[in-house]
This record gives sequence, structure tokens and C-alpha cells, in this order.
Amino acid sequence: MIGSWGWDLLLGLAAALVLTWAALVAVLVVVRPRGDLLREALRLLPDVLRLVRRLAADPDLPRGVRIRLALLLAYLAFPLDLVPDFIPVLGYADDAVVVTATLRSVVRRAGLPAVRRHWPGTEDGFAVLCRLTGMT
Repeated sequence: MIGSWGWDLLLGLAAALVLTWAALVAVLVVVRPRGDLLREALRLLPDVLRLVRRLAADPDLPRGVRIRLALLLAYLAFPLDLVPDFIPVLGYADDAVVVTATLRSVVRRAGLPAVRRHWPGTEDGFAVLCRLTGMT
């Protein structure tokens, strides 16, 4: 106890924020694509962003899928990153990791035909997307 309930509350909130941030970074490290897949994910990012926008606008998809995609678009539009860019490896790749993790969830729920129908890129790019998300 520092002596003032205001300072105690402020320190408690700051500690909770730091612990939450550390937990989110740990999750990013666990779900990140391995090997060359991270580089390929970064290369596909423009096509994937168009895919996410198209899937989020599709009324035939379940509401939970569209909500996840809308939250992903909001995260990507937010100017602050979860992991600052000066942190090696994950600093520049956190957007690709978050997109990949969200797409894995969306593909499992929406199915391969819906993703294929909305894919704006090339066949090679779709093959990489399938590897990234674990689709067959």
C-alpha cells in the first residue's frame, strides 16, 4: 500500500495492462506461422485484406464469423500495434500473425468454398493461404 487508494488503483491497473499485453504477445509467439510461411503471409497481406473485407460483407456467413472479421479489420485500422516495431521478428509481423490466427478460425467455421469464392488473388496465393490456415 502506498497510502492513497487512488495510487493503489492506478498501479493495479497499470500492472493488469502490462500482464495482459505480455499474455497477448505470448499468444502471438505461439500461433505465428513457422519457417517461410511468415514471409509468405506478409507477401499475401494485400490479397488477404481484400479477402477479409469481402468475407465480412457476405451475409451468407454466420454472424460470429462476420464479427471476428470486423474486429480484425478494426485492429488493422488502429494505428498502434500490439507489438511495437522495434521488437525483432514479431515487431513487423504482428499484423500477419493476427490475420493468420483469425483466418484459421474463420476458415474452420465458414468453410473452404466460402473462402475460395471470395479469394481475389492468384491460385499460387490461394495455395499459400491454404497452408497458412491449415485448409486442405
